[in-house]
Amino acid sequence: MECNSLVGIRSQLEMGSLENGSTNDFEDETIFSQENVSQKPHSSLAAEQMLHLGCSQAHFVKKIFGNAVYRSVKIVIFSNKLNLLMLFGPLAILVNKFTDHGGWVFFLSLLGITPLAERLGYATEQLAFYTGATVGGLLNATFGNATELIISIYALKNGMTRVVQQSLLGSILSNMLLVLGCAFFCGGLAFHGKEQLFNKATAVVNSGLLLMAVMGLLFPAVLHYTHSEVHFGKSEMALSRFSSVIMLLAYAAYLFFQLKSQRNQYVPIEEVVNDYTASEGNQTGESPDDDETPEISKWESIIWLSIMTAWISILSEYLVNAIEGASVALKIPIAFISVILLPIVGNAAEHASAIMFAMKDKLDISLAVAIGSSTQIAMFGIPFSVIVGWIMGRPMDLNFQLFETATLFITVLVVAFLLQEGTSNYFKGLMLILCYLIVAASFFVHVDPTSDDDSQLKTYVAELFVFSLL
Repeated sequence: MECNSLVGIRSQLEMGSLENGSTNDFEDETIFSQENVSQKPHSSLAAEQMLHLGCSQAHFVKKIFGNAVYRSVKIVIFSNKLNLLMLFGPLAILVNKFTDHGGWVFFLSLLGITPLAERLGYATEQLAFYTGATVGGLLNATFGNATELIISIYALKNGMTRVVQQSLLGSILSNMLLVLGCAFFCGGLAFHGKEQLFNKATAVVNSGLLLMAVMGLLFPAVLHYTHSEVHFGKSEMALSRFSSVIMLLAYAAYLFFQLKSQRNQYVPIEEVVNDYTASEGNQTGESPDDDETPEISKWESIIWLSIMTAWISILSEYLVNAIEGASVALKIPIAFISVILLPIVGNAAEHASAIMFAMKDKLDISLAVAIGSSTQIAMFGIPFSVIVGWIMGRPMDLNFQLFETATLFITVLVVAFLLQEGTSNYFKGLMLILCYLIVAASFFVHVDPTSDDDSQLKTYVAELFVFSLL
């Protein structure tokens, strides 16, 4: 439109100059018409051609850019019916602004974060196409846990250390029991006639790291409840911070081991078969099955990751501020909200990804998503929260109380036993899901002990410890 108007103005100016000129000027102009015609391609025609070319290029770039944005929004936002729940996010902000009903703010924020967590996992999977399987699995676990880490930081900022501890613990339990259980169950139903296989070495390494995390959580709790600290209150905090640093170093070494030293160990079994099939196909002239391609570009994935993370951060603040009000309004213990409800929303990405890959017989990737996410929370998320609390001046430690620590220890043992064969079926998945239901029911009737109950529990545990030694 702008280009056409510029060309029209130029034509009107030229016509006006001809109408205002005299007949003699016209005659003089006709005398030298041959010379003007020879000069015009170098001046007027060249300018018009450049103007048309520039306008056409700008219109083309604008059209392509607009189509790319529309296509990206259509794929990421409008391709999934679950994304309708995104509307509850702004609604939660409005309810918080005009009312004081913490239950509705919590419920609407929870619904609003759910599709964002799932889309965060989708964008991570798209980015994984450009980074490779190993780095992609690490990215999936990292951004899959972004929701829990963001919620934990806001909770620490508000001094809600127990919410941080229980939400991180609940994320581990949810990934190991619910997410992995649903993956085994759905994969077993999809491939009912056979047992699915996965890389047993990967499961052994992750189980060892999870047991190390249990050790890091168990010693501060036992030190506290046996009343055997050198300096009461200070020794437990010092041990927690020291153990957190050690756990972070162990996780860094694990990343180096995974990405550099033993990279082939973490390649899924299916990829080895596909590589062999591809080499055979090249010899016989057949092409391998290459039906999975990225739907959005690398930079689009990065932009969407940034947008989703920022929006989750905004809603997480409203969610954390409404937890106590929701507990009173809905008559649900804060422990149940922190351990069960928050992790289910935060693990929406892992849940969808693990089931999808299991039903495609890519169980190694499902295992990397579920167990890898649990390992990352246990060895990075929890000690990272302790360090952040140390920086903020918040008393965040590794003493997760005996009930929570015992639950984690038993869960790690159950999952380790089920993974030791390197096979899965729908019955193993059903067992994990039922175990999660028991855990959920336990936290529904669990309340953090008061100071009097805490002192009685300390005395009982100390007597039990001494009696076991005798």
